[in-house]
Amino acid sequence: MNTTHTLPDTTTGYTHFNLGSFGFRRDEYFAHITWSTRSGQPMSHTMDVRAFLAALMRDVAWGFFYGGVNFDDVLGTVNHYQSVDLQAGAFNASFKKAGVDLLENFSTADIKQVFEEMLDDWTNTGFDPFAAPQETGLAYGKKQGHNRPAITRARELASRCVGLAGDLPLRTDERGAPVNRQFADVPQDVPELHPEPGFEQEVHAFNLFAFLSRSQVTWNPSFTSVVKYSYMCPTTEEHILPILHSNDRVEWFFQMSDSIDWNCTHKNTGEPLARVLMRAGDMAAMPAYCRHQGFSPKRSMLLVWENGSPKLVYEIANGETPEVPVQF
Repeated sequence: MNTTHTLPDTTTGYTHFNLGSFGFRRDEYFAHITWSTRSGQPMSHTMDVRAFLAALMRDVAWGFFYGGVNFDDVLGTVNHYQSVDLQAGAFNASFKKAGVDLLENFSTADIKQVFEEMLDDWTNTGFDPFAAPQETGLAYGKKQGHNRPAITRARELASRCVGLAGDLPLRTDERGAPVNRQFADVPQDVPELHPEPGFEQEVHAFNLFAFLSRSQVTWNPSFTSVVKYSYMCPTTEEHILPILHSNDRVEWFFQMSDSIDWNCTHKNTGEPLARVLMRAGDMAAMPAYCRHQGFSPKRSMLLVWENGSPKLVYEIANGETPEVPVQF
């Protein structure tokens, strides 16, 4: 792997990074990405640095996720589960037509290392790329310290149902997770149970809405139910999904509260497909050929259902499994 780091920029203090044929540089406002086309033509792309860091945070935290993580309509990654593609314009019809796109493959460990180092160096004190804009400081300006506690949050893992003896407590105040400011109206009631004697440690329920109301991050699916390859992943959403997610399998969405508007495009070309407006109680499915980005004006709760089968992506690619949720 061709990976280099330069000394920090004498003007801004930020380190420049290279990964293969790609170069990454930030200034006080923007992230700049460079590459050369197959014919040797130099290319560049610019993103607002806050948007770039929010996307980078999720790509790192999610382990490159299912399918494609598009930072915008030009830059992104594609997860092959043993390796990762880094691409610029490879799924943009205009870039492809002009022949100015580039896609290179890296081992997951190599690209993860560079992305983690970039996230650490480019995230200033007081800015949390996982938080909603109103809940954090600014990403802009010259290099100012770091925010490693925010970018290295460890997942809280439950081995049994949340709230059962020996596992995560249901009331999370003691873990520094108070009710979020936009979920102040969410009831914190605990379900009433009457198990038969002897089954007190086997029968349990908890208030999922109360649990989610204490989430400290946005647009970060969490596993709350795993049955073989069936994953229920609720999450809290506010402002804009920092990435355009390209599916490699069908995703089901259940809007549990408030609203999210989705822009859906074709994952290979960026061609618009649909505008999906989801309100509390609505369900929708994103087919395996689309990419989507959500807009949530108020912090909302979304339940995402994933089929986590490691074979599914290859079955879809081989035409053995359909790209759509239902065939009529």
